[in-house]
Amino acid sequence: MKLIFTILSIISSLFIFEVKAQDCQGNVNERISCYEQNILKLKDSGKTLSNQISQFDAQIKLTQLKITQTEEQIGLLSGRIDQLEGSLGSLTEAFSGRVVETYKMARVGDPFLLLISSDNLNQVFDRYSYLKKIQDADMNLLQRLQKAQDTYKEEKVDQEELQDKLASQKKQLDVQKAAKANLLAVTKNDEKKYQSLLSQALAEKAAIEKALVSGTKVGPVKAGDPIALVGNSGYPGCSTGKHLHFEVRKNNSWTDPGPYLQNKSVYDEAVRANVNVGSGGWSWPIQDTVRLTQHYGVTPYSSIYKYSGGIHTGFDMVSTTSDVIRAPADGNLYKSSQSCGSSIINIVYIEHGEGLISFYLHVQ
Repeated sequence: MKLIFTILSIISSLFIFEVKAQDCQGNVNERISCYEQNILKLKDSGKTLSNQISQFDAQIKLTQLKITQTEEQIGLLSGRIDQLEGSLGSLTEAFSGRVVETYKMARVGDPFLLLISSDNLNQVFDRYSYLKKIQDADMNLLQRLQKAQDTYKEEKVDQEELQDKLASQKKQLDVQKAAKANLLAVTKNDEKKYQSLLSQALAEKAAIEKALVSGTKVGPVKAGDPIALVGNSGYPGCSTGKHLHFEVRKNNSWTDPGPYLQNKSVYDEAVRANVNVGSGGWSWPIQDTVRLTQHYGVTPYSSIYKYSGGIHTGFDMVSTTSDVIRAPADGNLYKSSQSCGSSIINIVYIEHGEGLISFYLHVQ
């Protein structure tokens, strides 16, 4: 009876808190705000496949609206830039013509020449005052021209920033659509399969936590020392194929490995092209040529990592030339084997000091 009650409780926890996203109406800004609220509600509700698909739908609609908003901003800005270009042209032409005429008048308006060429002092004063007004008008025109030039430069910078923002939003939309399609393909829209994936992700996290507590110290290593071989340990419960999961934690918090690794050209499967990754001083743990199968952050496969807020917590990679994993930096090496679902996963990690640890999962 107790077992039946436990099973019913688990089933209830999966479905009772399911929240459906409402359809949003209004102008673009109102709909953006509505979908943002929808996503927050969906994140706080039960973790079911239906709920996750609703999150994807809301996120996709939100990103599409933001793309529309950015395109409208670019359109308005382009119109203002066209107007500014016209104003700049007119002001520049007007100022160029005025400068020539004012120069001629200034030559004639020399106080000494005015004095000897005029019949009386009143005439001298009138001519000088008129010249002064012309010069003041020229200065005002010059200030307007300078202001128009400054505004034009600022608007052009804003336009470039908006274009970059638009490109980023479109890339984000592609990732969201791919994530939804991938999840439906993997689970075949089956709740049981989805819950299995969530359990596998949690099991992998638990394995890392246990390894930190019970890992066996191997000893100090130097950058470049071999520490393990790329493998597929954890299959089938916590691995889908031979690869290295490389993860970095700082003060026990996940962090992007990119800023620690040296800049390198790698093949990124997400974009199906070679990209430059890395901005730090560490060597890469595997040799060229490196193929990055999943990067850090939101990816088409990261929705199952609920414990990390839906981000993939490291780099998944393979080498086309060697299975040897090498220490990217000095530190103390540890190794551990932990249960992961129905499988055993092998983990090595290096403590680099100052709260910095690098992990290497699925090793042989």
